[in-house]
Amino acid sequence: MKPTLLGEDVKTGDLVLTERVSLWFRRPCRWEVITLRRDDGVQIMKRVVGLPGEKIQMRRSGQIVIDDKEITTPDALGFLRYFPFGNLVDNKTVDCGDGYFVLGDYSQDSDDSRFNGPVRPAEIVGRAWLILAPNGRRGFVNP
Repeated sequence: MKPTLLGEDVKTGDLVLTERVSLWFRRPCRWEVITLRRDDGVQIMKRVVGLPGEKIQMRRSGQIVIDDKEITTPDALGFLRYFPFGNLVDNKTVDCGDGYFVLGDYSQDSDDSRFNGPVRPAEIVGRAWLILAPNGRRGFVNP
């Protein structure tokens, strides 16, 4: 998830507080970083790109297409560069169904929905909220 989140493991990485309350009242939003639990129990964080009911594609340039419309990233996320790997190669379309299509910010090396399919709502733990440590990195994850 770099450059949004840094570190290779629990000891060297950002310590991130995940909040769960907002998801009692609303669904995750596009471009938010969420915390999810993989089938093996490990918690990871990824950015929501596709929402339930949408169909997602990716052009060779990395341009994301939702329901046949190119979407633009918010200015604050202008650093994102996505790569068409896995199920998004060759302009293939992925139906999110009732799940969320998530991508890692470091898309060249990210185990995300391009390889595992959309994330089921039951896998979502909460919204990544605040980097608590290290001291120099304190701040909100979702601007």
